[in-house]
Amino acid sequence: MSTVIDEGAVPTGASGLPTSATLPRTWTLTWHGVRTVAELELRQRIRSTRWIVALVVWFVVVGAITGLVWLSTRNVLAPAVGLDSQVRNLQGPMMFGLVVFFVLFLGLLVAPTLSATSINGDRSAGTLAILQVTLLSPFEIVLGKLLASWVAALAFLVVSVPFIGIALGAGGTPVLAMFVCLGVLALLLAAVCAIGLGFSALIARTSGSAVLTYIAVASLSALSPIVFGLTYLTTTHDETVRVWTVPTGGWTGDTPPACVWEDQVQPVTHTERTWWLLGINPFVIVADAAPQPKPETPNAISGDPLGSIRTGVRSLRAGPAHEIDQCWSERAQSKDYVSPVAKRDVDTSAVWPWGLGVNLLLGAAGVWVAVRRLRIPQRTLARGTRVA
Repeated sequence: MSTVIDEGAVPTGASGLPTSATLPRTWTLTWHGVRTVAELELRQRIRSTRWIVALVVWFVVVGAITGLVWLSTRNVLAPAVGLDSQVRNLQGPMMFGLVVFFVLFLGLLVAPTLSATSINGDRSAGTLAILQVTLLSPFEIVLGKLLASWVAALAFLVVSVPFIGIALGAGGTPVLAMFVCLGVLALLLAAVCAIGLGFSALIARTSGSAVLTYIAVASLSALSPIVFGLTYLTTTHDETVRVWTVPTGGWTGDTPPACVWEDQVQPVTHTERTWWLLGINPFVIVADAAPQPKPETPNAISGDPLGSIRTGVRSLRAGPAHEIDQCWSERAQSKDYVSPVAKRDVDTSAVWPWGLGVNLLLGAAGVWVAVRRLRIPQRTLARGTRVA
């Protein structure tokens, strides 16, 4: 069942089509139009007391988590490491990574609420039609609403900056990492807001658009590693691998035998085919984009959740090796031992540009859907949709 809008209500020219003077083109874009819509949206948010309460709650929660992370990492590492400098090299990157991940987690929870009801909420209130009959184009209306929701999301991110700075001050993390992580977080929040805006224009009910936006965010952040784990076994096959190892049967005397090459059939997992499932994950994107700790603090790398994820994803993209060194004899443990296994030229380039690009493309698709749904005249609308 659909509702047909009377196109005669739209001013038309002699040919019966809407004139360019009365009906702006769909993709017309001016900064004045975008700013006007954004200001209207932001003024409405600022007048709401819930906005201030949400920021205060965000500040308290992030601060409490930062304090708990500092205490927990300090208590865990202090008994294991005696020197304070070593504790700082381990605690700093660990604390910074955990705080950044928590801010991203909260951002992915809050951002959908800022845009997923923006269009269908105005349509239900009867205020969207007022914007549509002005000289504002659909593109300007959508970008204005997107800018307003993004600015609102950035306000939450700005409130988190002091705590990210505290984690950075714990040591072991380059200062550049803070600015890179903040930039990537801002772009991811923009993509989520754009996705929510698309569902808001596509779905008539605000509850439905909010749920679909959360499902999309959950698919990127939680479902993608689950699917990767499920496909792990489907990409695992028995293949012949060249292994440098102790001869079959071991040895009987005190002198270990010389290692030899053997062709063995082993299970091999081709993660180079499915690594992209992790590459689109927002947490992986932030972790891979963050600069590595300084070379003089190697211990920080092992305790850095960002560095661990970065190393793991890039190794998964490289795929399995076809030559393996399994020579566990005493000879192999000597300092002069040189492995005959050829060193692979593994691609260690960044993964995050690809993942961030996919997220931004999804956001661009949301904007495109929203603009198409706001075109006037609109011949058909969903059942029960309010026009004015």
